[in-house]
Amino acid sequence: MTPPPATPQPTTGPQRPQPKKTNPKKLAPERRIEDYALIGDLQTAALVSRQGSIDWLCVPRFDSPACFAALIGTDDNGHWRLCPQDADATSSRHYRGDTLVLETEWSTDSGSVRVIDFMPPRDAAPDVVRIVQGISGRVAMRSEVRLRFDYGHVVPWVRSVDGQVVAIAGPDAVSLRSDVHQYGRDFATYAEFEVSAGDQAWFVLTWHPSHEDVPNPIDALDSLEPTESFWTEWIGRSTGANGTSEEVTRSLLTLKALTYAPSGGIVAAPTTSLPEALGGSRNWDYRFCWLRDATMTLSAMLRTGYTEEAHAWRDWLLRAIAGSPADLQIMYGVTGERRLTEFEADWLPGFASSAPVRIGNAAAEQLQIDVFGEVMDVLALARESQVGASDDAWSMQRGLMRHLTEVWSEPDEGIWEVRGGRQHFTYSKVMAWVAFDRAARAVERYGMGGPAKQWRAIAHEIHREVCEKAYDSDRNTFTQAYGSKALDAAVLLIPQVGFLPPEDPRVVGTVETVRRELASDGFVRRYLTEHTDDGLGGDEGAFLICSFWLADSLAMIGRVGEARSLHEKLVALRNDVGLLAEEYDPVAGRMLGNFPQAFSHLGLVNTSWHLTTAESPLRRSAY
Repeated sequence: MTPPPATPQPTTGPQRPQPKKTNPKKLAPERRIEDYALIGDLQTAALVSRQGSIDWLCVPRFDSPACFAALIGTDDNGHWRLCPQDADATSSRHYRGDTLVLETEWSTDSGSVRVIDFMPPRDAAPDVVRIVQGISGRVAMRSEVRLRFDYGHVVPWVRSVDGQVVAIAGPDAVSLRSDVHQYGRDFATYAEFEVSAGDQAWFVLTWHPSHEDVPNPIDALDSLEPTESFWTEWIGRSTGANGTSEEVTRSLLTLKALTYAPSGGIVAAPTTSLPEALGGSRNWDYRFCWLRDATMTLSAMLRTGYTEEAHAWRDWLLRAIAGSPADLQIMYGVTGERRLTEFEADWLPGFASSAPVRIGNAAAEQLQIDVFGEVMDVLALARESQVGASDDAWSMQRGLMRHLTEVWSEPDEGIWEVRGGRQHFTYSKVMAWVAFDRAARAVERYGMGGPAKQWRAIAHEIHREVCEKAYDSDRNTFTQAYGSKALDAAVLLIPQVGFLPPEDPRVVGTVETVRRELASDGFVRRYLTEHTDDGLGGDEGAFLICSFWLADSLAMIGRVGEARSLHEKLVALRNDVGLLAEEYDPVAGRMLGNFPQAFSHLGLVNTSWHLTTAESPLRRSAY
């Protein structure tokens, strides 16, 4: 490899911060959510574009401020592009086997190269490793690193220290090492070099607290094989590893990548404010641990043999919700933080100019009664699996049931976290029934201590109430809330949690009505925004997990062929590296919402499972 002539080193000294307001003439460039791939180290993650640019990275945790925020802003808000200098270069990419090691191959008129991107499972500090390998000919490459701390807001002080570039601002510091020459210009760090067949060049970016010394460097080349082995060995633990489809394997790897290893918490997505409609305001921060999402994820993993993750999550849960059951939240930070204050980052234009960009999530303060059922259900599944029972877990569950006895009859904000006022949401009541049913069964079948008769009586009461107040006999369907005519895709879960059997005419009618009124070509919306006051303006795309729920329901009522066709259609939506966002716009043919989304991938795993068991579908739980 041949470096360019010597040029000035990175600018030394403090640098001017960006203005708090984005120049209205400098709007976000055209980006597509499906253009990104994921790399991660089980504590945070980065998104890498088809153009070879890391446009999103929060360090040191999923919920930390981003140092590359171009994804929801502009290139000036931070990115790291590594690609050929030839603007006409073309690329293709894939993950190396069943791993989170990304390979991008570039072709130019002068030759071809491979860029390998990964984050080694963390030792002392988070590292991003990028390796360039010459395949044929001779290719001129360029690296451009534009670091911007605090979500693209702070330009750091950059200097050269002991042969590496070090950037510091406030609590954050990043070191950038490479075996090629790097230089500073225009508040960015560049490297220009050439690689021939057989050549290799490497870069390592490492974050550390600014008040601490730079961590001991890792060897970029030597860290590749252990990273690859980590992922290969993890997926090999799956009970169905040899017979699992590629799409299920990739989804399981993605779900594992969303796990915060030190605590066992599982984030809903590694991003914030990717819009549910382009140009709209339905933009939310998903870098936290929803009890609902995590329990559904754990159910999918338990089915595939990952009991270690279940143990870790159960321990995380016990720590997170410790204290009064009345203080239960629907979500927490990755180590159990409760205060997730929401604010708007008004210096960022948003993805595809979709503002506001929100940091934190005020929904943490909502009452969502369904989470009681989801927690009780997954802990019941854990009790009946290799994870086994836990006295501490059962003590916590009894406390939850005491509180649920007092609040199950109250209105709440529901599974979709509406901001238009509380209602008696059908799904919330159904999941309250699940909680009492699973609690009573723990006593009846497994000898756990508790007032089983009282819990069973309340379960019967809720069941009668739902069937009387949430069922529209004129349309033969369960509705979104008591007395409402609005539909809600969540009622598709009624047979899957065992509330009613799949063959019940009310279940079949509900599936048919949801398919007719909420779905378009199989793509299901959560609800119609014109019928449900969710406190927000604008519209949204089809929710992918709701579409998977429809496939599940079709399989359960005996329409396996239709279910399989819908499943294949949804699987085909994955991008070139097998990832799914939260939503999909079937008209524009593009993904929407945060990415990659745990909900969507666990939906894929569970539907695949339902299809393989379609001859005797699970009656108790679809999670």
